Amino acid sequence: MSHQVFSNEALVFSGIMLTANAIAYLGKAIDNGSNHFSLLILGSVIIYGALAYLFKSRLIWAFVLISLGAWYGTETGYLSRWNYYFLGMNYPLRFVFFGLIITGFSFILKRSDKLSLFYQTNYICGMVYLFVSLWLLSVFGNFGSLEEWYNVRQLSLFYWGLISAAVSVICIYIGLKYRDDIAREFGITFLFINLYTRYFEYFWDNWNKALFFSVLAISFWLIGRRAEKIWNVEFLKK
Repeated sequence: MSHQVFSNEALVFSGIMLTANAIAYLGKAIDNGSNHFSLLILGSVIIYGALAYLFKSRLIWAFVLISLGAWYGTETGYLSRWNYYFLGMNYPLRFVFFGLIITGFSFILKRSDKLSLFYQTNYICGMVYLFVSLWLLSVFGNFGSLEEWYNVRQLSLFYWGLISAAVSVICIYIGLKYRDDIAREFGITFLFINLYTRYFEYFWDNWNKALFFSVLAISFWLIGRRAEKIWNVEFLKK
């Protein structure tokens, strides 16, 4: 039975790729030089959405959300004439709001009898958009180019790291309070990613490398010893 499911998903994935190729060649055929190719991506969102609903496929729904993210990025780029900023926001900051919208939409899906099948896929994709964008924002800030970013001290971006950590803590709290495993695990995972990113940023150039890697190894050892308790946040349940 599991082999059959795997075969079906492989066929669905092949169909998704072929559909993407068909849309790409359609765009090439009707291109008028406007570079407004985000409309084609929006078309793929509509097609994938219809197919996901028709076949009740979570895999296709995941591609709906991937395509929607691609459309959002390219459309905001087109509207800003491919400048670094759109409404004063670089790409990571734009996708923070996009991730929030997708995550919030998940709870609308959850209440729908016909669309609740896609709730978990939508929720996870929304959280990926949100937390990856927050992490990138904590590293690069709201700068539009690497040239601008190179000219600032990493410490000056500390508040973005605090925002990212705060969102992680809020998700851990929500996960514990409402028994939401997805929120809890995303919160814990990205809280650690945030902490280790700050560690590399602030101490790589200032510490002796032997000391740097020793502290890193000890931290991994301690986390590994307490991994199950940390992941289940047992120290907060007592």
